[in-house]
Amino acid sequence: MVELADIFRLHGPQYRAKFKDRMPPSHLKAMRAIEECRTETLGGQVYFCKECKEHHYSYHSCKNRHCPKCQNDKAEEWLQSQNDLRLPVTYFMVTFTLPDCLRQLTRSNQEIIYNILFRTSAAALQKLALDPKYVGGKPGFLGVLQTWTRDLMYHPHIHYIVPGGGLSEDSKQWMPAGENFFLPVKALSIIFRAKFRDELKKTELFDVVPPDTWRKDWVVHCEGVGSGEHAFEYLAPYIFRVAISNNRILKLKDGMVTFQYKESATDKLKTKTVPAEEFIRRFLQHVLPHRFIKVRYYGFLSSGNRDLLKKVKELLGPRATEEQKESDSKAETETRTIHCPKCGHAMVLIKKLPPKRRGPP
Repeated sequence: MVELADIFRLHGPQYRAKFKDRMPPSHLKAMRAIEECRTETLGGQVYFCKECKEHHYSYHSCKNRHCPKCQNDKAEEWLQSQNDLRLPVTYFMVTFTLPDCLRQLTRSNQEIIYNILFRTSAAALQKLALDPKYVGGKPGFLGVLQTWTRDLMYHPHIHYIVPGGGLSEDSKQWMPAGENFFLPVKALSIIFRAKFRDELKKTELFDVVPPDTWRKDWVVHCEGVGSGEHAFEYLAPYIFRVAISNNRILKLKDGMVTFQYKESATDKLKTKTVPAEEFIRRFLQHVLPHRFIKVRYYGFLSSGNRDLLKKVKELLGPRATEEQKESDSKAETETRTIHCPKCGHAMVLIKKLPPKRRGPP
C-alpha cells in the first residue's frame, strides 16, 4: 500500500531542493512530520506478547494536523463534544465560497485572506439574521474552513452549521426561523461581498484585485439539514481529515502518482494520475498557516458566551439525557490496551525507545 509518507520520502527531497526558497515553514514542517510519523526517528515503545513470544515495536505519531495517520480518532471525539451544543431546532448549513478570481491571491496570502473570509462571512450572517423580516435575533453558529475539492484542487470556502433561530435582543425569547427557510442567499452574498471588499481595502492586497470582482455574483448556499446531526457527521471528517487519505492513493510508479476520488457531479469514482511534484504541490496548498484556527464558534455558541447558550437551552427545554452522560463517563474511563497483531492477546511494555536527534527541516 502506498502512503503519502512514501511519496514525500521518495520525491520530497527533490521538491524541497527545487522550491525550498518559496516554501513557507508550515509546509516544510508538515512534510518532515509526515515522513517521520511512526518511524524510529520519533521513538516509541517495545511490547512483548507472553502468549506467542512476539515483540512489537510501536513508534510515536507525529501529531501534525495534516498527517493522514494522526487524525482518525479525533473526529468521533469532536462529534461527542457537539452533542452538548446541539439544540432541539431545525438546523441549516450555509456555505460561503470565494470567487475564482481571488483564489490565486488567497493561496499566496492564506492567513490574511482566510481570516478576512471568516470575519466577513460570519458578520454577513449575523447582520441578516438580526433583520426582523427573517429571524430578528442574535444567532449562534460554527464555521469550518475547507480548501480542497475531491481531486485536490484549491477551492476555499466555509461551511457554517446554524441553529434555525436566534436570541432576542433582551435575551428573554427564542426567535425561531422558518422550518424550510433561514436567510435569503442573494442578500447574504451581496452583504458578504461588500464586507469582504471593505476588509480587503485595509490591506495592500486590494490594489491587485481585478475591479470587476466586486461586480460579480458571489456564491452563497443555504439548505436545511434537519436536526443537524448528519451535518455535524458530514463536517467532522473535514475538520480532522487532510486533503487526501492514504487509502485513496493507488499507485506510485515512475515518478507518477495515481489516486482515486469521487466526482461531485456524478458521484462516481474516478482516478487521476499526475507527476509526483504536482501531487505534492496540490497537497501542500491545503496545509494551513501555523496555529491557524479552522473551526470557529460565534454568537451564543462561542466559548465566551456559554451563559447565553445556557439561557437558550432554558428557553427551548433540556435535551441532554442520562444515557449520554453515562456514555461520556464510560469513554473517559476507558484505557488503551496494545494487542498482539499475531494472536490478539494483550501485550506488556518492556522498553521505551528515545527519539533520534533531528537536524533542521
